[in-house]
Amino acid sequence: MKWAVIVFTRVPIPGQTKTRMMPYFSPEECAKLHENFLKDIAQECEKVNADIFVCYTPEKGKAYLEKLFRKAKEYISQTGEGLGERMYQAIEYVLEKGYDSCVLIGTDIPELKCSDLEYAFRLLDVNDVVFGPTVDEGYYLVGMKRPVCEVFEKKTYGTGNVLEQTVQPLQEMGLTIGYVRRLQDMDDRDDITAYRSRMRRQKLLQNTHTGRYLLKKQKISIIVPIYNEETTIEKLQEQLENLQGKCEIILVDGGSTDATLSMIRPGFKVLHSEKGRANQMNLGAKESTGDILFFLHSDSELPKRPLEEIKAVIKDHEAGCFGIAFHSRQFFMWTCRVISNHRIKDRKVMFGDQGIFITRELFFKAGMFPALPIMEDYQFSLTLKEMGVKLGIARHRIYTSDRRFPKKVIPQLKVMWKMNRLRKMYRDGVPIETISKLYKDVR
Repeated sequence: MKWAVIVFTRVPIPGQTKTRMMPYFSPEECAKLHENFLKDIAQECEKVNADIFVCYTPEKGKAYLEKLFRKAKEYISQTGEGLGERMYQAIEYVLEKGYDSCVLIGTDIPELKCSDLEYAFRLLDVNDVVFGPTVDEGYYLVGMKRPVCEVFEKKTYGTGNVLEQTVQPLQEMGLTIGYVRRLQDMDDRDDITAYRSRMRRQKLLQNTHTGRYLLKKQKISIIVPIYNEETTIEKLQEQLENLQGKCEIILVDGGSTDATLSMIRPGFKVLHSEKGRANQMNLGAKESTGDILFFLHSDSELPKRPLEEIKAVIKDHEAGCFGIAFHSRQFFMWTCRVISNHRIKDRKVMFGDQGIFITRELFFKAGMFPALPIMEDYQFSLTLKEMGVKLGIARHRIYTSDRRFPKKVIPQLKVMWKMNRLRKMYRDGVPIETISKLYKDVR
């Protein structure tokens, strides 16, 4: 049996491909993403015992595609008025060369496997036409043994129910239809989010060209609630300036009454909210654009490569945090560090001073931080635990301020005991207003 695969594609030119991804991705990033789709598809096509034809547009892109499809038998420029006519003419051209069957595929489906193509050819042994359905009710693959022009007549591509509109008249003609597995094509940001989610479950996707590119291109938004931070704002800005241009940084002020706002340097985005970390962080999240939301306290000290560490965790987890440490060498501060870090692994609970980071999708699915005057991070963590979310921990620790703790040992122990008591009161259903009054604001 002589088989042929037709790869039907645009040339990845910035501004002319994957435009529905903009402005999430730049035109150059869209083109690079499409290029990675093609690399993955080329690898799978080459594993099939079939000749490869690349049918492309625009005409000047042949040299570009030759670098990606090194084993292609022939490159065909697309001809015809509409998409349907161009696909039909490509299939007709190839089948006229004496192939027993051919399969045409689009290039928005980087999860396509050689087994999908081989199964399509096997289905053509017993069916007239074969389709590969997409989640949005279109199709990414069509195969046939003879040109069937009715497949491509009077279709509005890019809208819902394309596959249903296509199949119904074929069945009325008495043609038999086969289907390979359903895949999700990659058209917009939501499709990218879904692909990244699948990568956490299907580790092999992380090693594809598309997977590696999408892991690299995850965008992080750092959201910092601030309130009367005269003593911390300068140091905070010094470490965040090194991250400018690499991520989005949002400072959310809760109505500072000191000189905090006047000390913020040009270039930092500042939002204004009602006081309360939950209010501030939720506003920052709503106004952010990142795929990963990183909630940072203003008195925290980051490790050297925080963005890389966050991405390394998010590769396999939907949420996580850093372990914490204190600059203080006192025994009880060391004890506090050990207990806090152990709590993440043992009780699956993380607190805000550990630098919570989470995928954008999960953050809003979990309902954001609850509108509580205190314990918002604790309750949010409990919510994630109830949802069955597994937490990841970054490799290095984040140094957090010990300004809430007195300098002497006995007062330190009292503070630690008090914090545990307040959490116990919260779990026991004590009104949050009562707990809030017992929690002294150190600023």
